[in-house]
Amino acid sequence: MTKSYEFNWQKHVPEFMQEGAPFDRFDEDPYIFEPNCQVKVDEYGFFITWKSEGKEGQVLECSLINSIRVGAVPRDPKILSSFEAMGKTEADLEGCIICICSGADLVNLSFMFMVAENPDTKWTEGLRSVIHNFKANNVCPMTCLKKHWMKMCVLTNVNGKIPVRGITRTFASGKTEKGIFQALKDLGLPSGKNDEIEPSVFTFDIFYALTQKICPRTDLEDLFKKINGSKSDYLTVDQLVSFLNENQRDPRLNEILFPFYDPKRATQIIEKYERDEELKKKGRMSSDGFCRYLMSDENAPVFLDRLELYQDMDQPLAHYFISSSHNSYLTGRQFGGKSSVEMYRQALLSGCRCVELDCWDGKGEDQEPIITHGKAMCTDILFKDVIQAIKDTAFVTSEFPVILSFENHCSKPQQYKMAKYCEEIFGDFLQRLPLDNFPIESGRPLPSPNDLKRKILIKNKRLKPEVEQKQLEAFKKHMEAGETNTTAIIMGEENEDDRQESRGAQQQYQKGETNALLRDDLHHYVASYRPIVVQDLEEALIAQYTYVGATTNIHPYLSAMVNYAQPVKFQSFDVAEEKNIHHNMSSFNESVGLGYLKTNAIEFVNYNKRQMSRIYPKGGRVDSSNYMPQIFWNAGCQMVSLNFQTPDLAMQLNQGKFEYNGSCGYLLKPDFMRRSDRMFDPFSETPVDGVIAATCSVQVFSGQFLSDKKIGTYVEVDMYGLPTDTIRKEFRTRMVMNNGLNPAYNEEPFVFRKVILPDLAVLRLAVYDDNNKLIGQRILPLDGLQAGYRHISLRNEGNKPLSLPTIFCQIILKTYVPDGFGAIVDALSDPKKFLTIAEKRADQMKALGIDTNDIADVPSGSSKNDKKGKGKGDTVKASVTPQSSSELAQTSNAAQNNTAEIKKGNALVPNVSIDDLKQMKTYIKLIKKQQKELSALKKKHLKDQNVTQKSHGTQVDKMASTHDKEKSTLEKLLEKAIKKRG
Repeated sequence: MTKSYEFNWQKHVPEFMQEGAPFDRFDEDPYIFEPNCQVKVDEYGFFITWKSEGKEGQVLECSLINSIRVGAVPRDPKILSSFEAMGKTEADLEGCIICICSGADLVNLSFMFMVAENPDTKWTEGLRSVIHNFKANNVCPMTCLKKHWMKMCVLTNVNGKIPVRGITRTFASGKTEKGIFQALKDLGLPSGKNDEIEPSVFTFDIFYALTQKICPRTDLEDLFKKINGSKSDYLTVDQLVSFLNENQRDPRLNEILFPFYDPKRATQIIEKYERDEELKKKGRMSSDGFCRYLMSDENAPVFLDRLELYQDMDQPLAHYFISSSHNSYLTGRQFGGKSSVEMYRQALLSGCRCVELDCWDGKGEDQEPIITHGKAMCTDILFKDVIQAIKDTAFVTSEFPVILSFENHCSKPQQYKMAKYCEEIFGDFLQRLPLDNFPIESGRPLPSPNDLKRKILIKNKRLKPEVEQKQLEAFKKHMEAGETNTTAIIMGEENEDDRQESRGAQQQYQKGETNALLRDDLHHYVASYRPIVVQDLEEALIAQYTYVGATTNIHPYLSAMVNYAQPVKFQSFDVAEEKNIHHNMSSFNESVGLGYLKTNAIEFVNYNKRQMSRIYPKGGRVDSSNYMPQIFWNAGCQMVSLNFQTPDLAMQLNQGKFEYNGSCGYLLKPDFMRRSDRMFDPFSETPVDGVIAATCSVQVFSGQFLSDKKIGTYVEVDMYGLPTDTIRKEFRTRMVMNNGLNPAYNEEPFVFRKVILPDLAVLRLAVYDDNNKLIGQRILPLDGLQAGYRHISLRNEGNKPLSLPTIFCQIILKTYVPDGFGAIVDALSDPKKFLTIAEKRADQMKALGIDTNDIADVPSGSSKNDKKGKGKGDTVKASVTPQSSSELAQTSNAAQNNTAEIKKGNALVPNVSIDDLKQMKTYIKLIKKQQKELSALKKKHLKDQNVTQKSHGTQVDKMASTHDKEKSTLEKLLEKAIKKRG
């Protein structure tokens, strides 16, 4: 950054945690018991470390820790007997156990238990204060090196020393052991394979020098020489200022808010990063100081203040994207999957603000409501356990409101139980009644995230106000009269249709339960590794499955708890606009959502300015895969619900996007997607009014510490945004073989020439090995991306930080400038211009990887101007007449209809023949260029052909010569053998 910015990523670590304390440690699965460990947390809060007498040091990264809880007394007889041998009873363990939950994703979790000497909660509270440090996930490469060095110093052997073998493991992917031993020897360190190093000798400066010897940064040396013209071994202040302003500063930035670098600022940088005192006095910077500067927080790939809570949180809820989960209870597949209370904890702790609860009647004698995927052979969990887990974790990582999306299939008695659990367990967290300033009335906007801080909203169907009031009064009278048979009381209020609906839902669920044997068979076959049988069985289960909608027969007590998230059946955009009820919201599966986007994109955006919508995966995604969320963010849909248990590309985009704004789970939509006086078409191919289009260029130079194996690697660079901005699977580097340590790609820049809406676009860099397996990836929203030479630290597929892997690249950001008349030529030669808008939008969706088969036909829901001449129940097909052109929409008055615009367009554009177009200079120039490129390709092909033929001939000659020699040798051996026998 041009201004000095202090990145305060550290959390305070209490003194007593740095000093350490003795704990007994155990794991349940597999069984491990380690008494009297000295447990510590380092000053930066990077690790929890422990070591016991006669054992190696061990470490757990705090970035992988999801939660710290008070642990229950173990039931395992092995563990209890281990404690009894130490003289500790079950009573002694009560309140002394700390449970540490960690994992590289949300599903594959480990639980470690530490037992304190007494039930003091200071360690529990202290550890909780250190974890969930999302800022620490964005520390610079230099800090990452320091973190790795600290880890090596902790992982000591039984003698308390650092084994050389542990150091060789860090660099094995690019260097032979011999080279590493020599580097250690050059630094005056023990260098034998079985040697060990004193931690006090192995300082960070020594480790850094070792990394520079084993993994020299030739890419930075080349850049350094380029800046100073290879004339000296240092940079002057003027050279540094010139480099910073020309390369490290985004030219689009405001010069007052982001002033140019000057000699004073350059001198400050030299003072901070240069280690050579003589050079520092002369105001010069060595290549080492330059390297340290480029690896510092000052050269982060994003503006680090975007990681803070920086957005306005006083807008209505509908003006935000909200991190949302689908079928939040599942740990895997949608059919035959396992339900887990833990998934709610993990989703909420990761920043999710909307979770889904599929509620069904319990089957046991206690009649406890359960959560499961009805009739899909999934296991059950108790509703009350989930509510308790939500209460425990709802506001740990974010204070902003949590929305519980109930898919309610329960009978009225069990709905009453659900409502009571919410009331009793949530207490003041539950937003039971509307806020005084935000009544539930037509035309009144929704409250803001700030208005609803630390509040839980229930999204469930609600009775009509008059019906709800009447039923609630009747229910209260019965309760006050002391009648405890709530079933009879509530059922007495039902009509016959309601009873039939309730019975039908229960029969459907019970029908699903009769297939429990099939479910058991499925689990059995999965465990037995019989994939063909599993597939057949699963297909049979899916064929039997029929979706049952949520009940409309709502208990008044539960209904009264619903306020700002009232789901209604979607009729049309016109009806919704006419009613103007901001607290009404609708849910669309991805296919229906795509259908409305295809036919009514602008209306969908306008709907989302006023009220909320929720998108969820289609039923066919039995493997819990995810759809691409970007297309729905483009339309302003708030709750784009994904399967959080699947760390695929869609989830990576979601987690990367919501990392901004303090990882609070809420992101303010761009201005034009909130204001009623602005019109926005998410399929627009021309710049939006008031938004400056950008050009983004990414040049990948090298990778560092990408893998601990000797493998080939390559880098893919993709852009996701509006369909016209999305470029995927097009830009990738060459494969660098047998070097996972410091591969040099040195590619030509990948240019995203025209990004018309940078506010919604994200850049994705992903590194793959030679088997196309993901090594690491990073999602970087363009809004906040920094230009210049940057090290980009990578994440795993679950978006957890990888300690060392980085990509070094140059990012150039500029204002988009059209190339002469190139845009006109593109427009004339673009066949998409002659498609109807519905067809064109479907074609644009392909850019985001959306198959046209995934787009459902939907009722037209068209604007009032388009209703003439159409039947009420018409369904829009691919050939539908467009409601408004994305191009004309940008330049025309919104009140004018398409017909008038088309006539106007015809009057302004004269008829031009193909022959006339062929005579244009631009066309002739393009033809010449094409012929030139074709000629060059032919020459290159001929050259490659000759080289290949020559190489092939040489190989054949070599093989023939070898064959002749072998033949001759064998013949001689045969003659000798014959002579011996003769």
